[in-house]
Amino acid sequence: MTTATTTVSSSAVALDPPTLRLRSPDETEAKVAEEYRYAHLLPHFSTDRYPPLTPFDHVDPGLRALSLPNPRDFLDNATSVTELTPNIGTEVTGVNLATLDASGRDQVALEVARRGLVVFRDQQDFIDRGPDFYLDWGRHFGRLHIHPTSGHPAGYPEVHLVYRDANSTFNFEIEGSITTTSWHSDVSYELQPPGLTTFFLLSSPDTGGDTLFTSQVATLSRLSPQFIAFLRTLKAVHSGIEQADFSRSGKRGATVRREPVEHVHPVVRKHPVTGAEALYVNRQFTRRIVGLKREESDAILRFLFDHIDKSADNQARVKWRPNTVVLWDNRITAHSATVDFKETGERRHGARITPQAERPIPASADLDLGA
Repeated sequence: MTTATTTVSSSAVALDPPTLRLRSPDETEAKVAEEYRYAHLLPHFSTDRYPPLTPFDHVDPGLRALSLPNPRDFLDNATSVTELTPNIGTEVTGVNLATLDASGRDQVALEVARRGLVVFRDQQDFIDRGPDFYLDWGRHFGRLHIHPTSGHPAGYPEVHLVYRDANSTFNFEIEGSITTTSWHSDVSYELQPPGLTTFFLLSSPDTGGDTLFTSQVATLSRLSPQFIAFLRTLKAVHSGIEQADFSRSGKRGATVRREPVEHVHPVVRKHPVTGAEALYVNRQFTRRIVGLKREESDAILRFLFDHIDKSADNQARVKWRPNTVVLWDNRITAHSATVDFKETGERRHGARITPQAERPIPASADLDLGA
């Protein structure tokens, strides 16, 4: 994190007060932007408009790694590999993501599919290679998603940005709640939501702003077999309308570049590489269960959302350090930022690379998503 600070000594004030001049707010902001190392990656809100997304065939790169004699040899030179929790998360040091070849990237995809979340420390080389490299990296894992409402670096709409500082926020934050946590799987309203996602902070508070993750495989497994069998028969509507309306109201940059969509996904999905079954609902985007009456749908979703929120034994917490890159699999996890640093006024500036994956595969082969 880079912080610009101007210090004036008391002796200088006493000796030569006429030389002092206070900067206007506009001048101060311009000076901070000028001195900020990642100013070229600050949020830009273009007025471009995009047509609806079209379906595409996705082959998960983790499948290629399954055929390797050792699908984890990208970790051979790691200095530390530590499981964050039994259910989710691994922390790795000593591996330079930026120098991995195609096979190494395939192995990363498989590792993330198996662990849900992998935290790579000491990745300044990766972060400093810039947006052209980010796009090349992301395309290895799928078609890059362009977010319909978020800010992006100028000229790079495929790089989704989160941003908050003392004067502004460009995040999808809902006010009026007793908590800032909002569990979600990124843009789950798309027909083909993301699979492996890469995220890093370019600037972070001295403390706070952690990201929480939960294993949707573990949250599902804690339920009774009879209830899981019932959930496998259900499908739910995921909607991007509320997010678009949030931007249309003037927040987050007031930009909607693609009309919002709703799509139906299985409540329990199956991972195409590992075969793991995972709960696939989230409080931010899942609106109703198809075929149930409103009260029935609300009761089930409320129970599942509360289960996701409260199951700390299924969760991991990532504390950000400079030059950390985090990869997770949106198909089997949910996550939430924590905005506990708001009063400090510090900058939290993050970039996300979001390749799309397959349309969610129902855990039950008998579930018809089109009906």
